[in-house]
Amino acid sequence: MDSVPVAPEVPQRHEAAACRLDRRSLRSQRMLRDALSELINEGEDLSRITVASLTERAGLTRRTFYTHYKDIPSFVGRTEELILAEIRARIARIAATDLAGLYRNIDDLAPAPGAVELLGYLKRNGALIGALIGPGGDPAFAQRIQAIARDTVASRMKTGIFPGVLGTFFDYYLAYVVAAEMGIVSRWFETGLKESPETMARIMTVVAFVRPGDLYGKPIDINVPAYGMKLMGLNVHGTPSDTATN
Repeated sequence: MDSVPVAPEVPQRHEAAACRLDRRSLRSQRMLRDALSELINEGEDLSRITVASLTERAGLTRRTFYTHYKDIPSFVGRTEELILAEIRARIARIAATDLAGLYRNIDDLAPAPGAVELLGYLKRNGALIGALIGPGGDPAFAQRIQAIARDTVASRMKTGIFPGVLGTFFDYYLAYVVAAEMGIVSRWFETGLKESPETMARIMTVVAFVRPGDLYGKPIDINVPAYGMKLMGLNVHGTPSDTATN
């Protein structure tokens, strides 16, 4: 009686071994990231962290570190890229919301779509992200987050806008909005992430619409499109204003 062919076991063993290596690799990299956040949050400056101090804190060998990274800058750079990719994907969902949808959410006391997911991600990874954007971390990291936010929301914010407001006025307006939102996030980290992502999402959804005087019961009404176009040397008809020629 002929025997039934049996699939070779070697590939299966190789696949299982590869899975174990992948899990071990991911675990090692997670331990290195945890060690990085611990060192910075304990007062060590990022610029003074060495491979020796990092691997000692992580309980790993330097050989393990060099298996994945060339040096500390490459490790930090890769860590930041992973975080930025996650942030970019979540900001894109927020940017996909139109004004009509946003107004409906505000009327329903609901946050902007995607805001809770973004802030939830930040809080879950608060130790590492807080370390990187904090005084002992990477000064360029917060700027890179802002750059991603500007690039991601710019197209949506231009939709339906008065053409005359585009250009320099819009550029500064966008910079102002993004910097303000980043300021709120930074303050959230500074105060220990006490508020929930849901609470922060609601605050950030509404705060962009607060006008000078609103909190004092004395709102200031300004025709912003007309003012912006006049400011840039245009009136509402798109011709040079008198003030621009004087």
